[in-house]
Amino acid sequence: MALIYTESKGKEFHIDLTKGDIGKYVLLPGDPGRCEKIASYFDSPKKVASNREFVTYTGYLEGEKVTVTSTGIGGPSASIALEELIHCGADTFIRIGTAGGIDKEVLGGDLVIATGAIRAEGTSKEYAPIEYPAVANYDIVDALRLSAENSLNRFHIGVVQSKDSFYGQHDPNSMPVSYELNNKWQAWLDCGALASEMETAALFTVGSVRKVRVGAILTVFANQTRKELGLDNPENYDTDTAIAVAVDALRRLILKDRIIKKISQIS
Repeated sequence: MALIYTESKGKEFHIDLTKGDIGKYVLLPGDPGRCEKIASYFDSPKKVASNREFVTYTGYLEGEKVTVTSTGIGGPSASIALEELIHCGADTFIRIGTAGGIDKEVLGGDLVIATGAIRAEGTSKEYAPIEYPAVANYDIVDALRLSAENSLNRFHIGVVQSKDSFYGQHDPNSMPVSYELNNKWQAWLDCGALASEMETAALFTVGSVRKVRVGAILTVFANQTRKELGLDNPENYDTDTAIAVAVDALRRLILKDRIIKKISQIS
């Protein structure tokens, strides 16, 4: 039996939640400041916890209890949030994040739906050997795709890169390991990686190990490659579209899961 760390009051040590506080479907922004905006899409939203970088609201979609919990920045805090939400009974997660474009066709304001993530971070290595891929749940990818198509916003589907150092990406030449950072960045570009961010690989890997469904949709703020090539590089910091798409995808998953459950009960 796994050891679960809780506060003396019987709640999860970091997120300050327990079973009954949340739904099985959870949206995961990085920024605590986005939780209230996301929760406004729910019916009867209520703030149920706020501890460290972890802010949580719970409400309803299609009559189903749903939750939004912030993960903070990077794989370590994101994996903690995911682990403890799983302890509380959640099993379906969509990361709503932000990213910088890598592929030159990805513009600021575009959405990226991640099918997989390059594990250029440290957290996932404490869950699975590096040869094991960080991949999204197919049902979530499909729901996000359908919702993105209906949004009429530009979007891309594919692999993203997850890192630990923000400034290792944005100021690599100041780092003693610049030779490695620059060479690997070129490799990600040559391999067709769409965007760079900091949490998805850890979330996908933990999701695989813990046997839960995890997906991710990202808002691209700008594109470093386009800037370096001297191309037009629009910047967009509005996350509203990604939020709306993720909420709509969650509705689709809830309704699909109900149909599957009814069919299984009949058979």
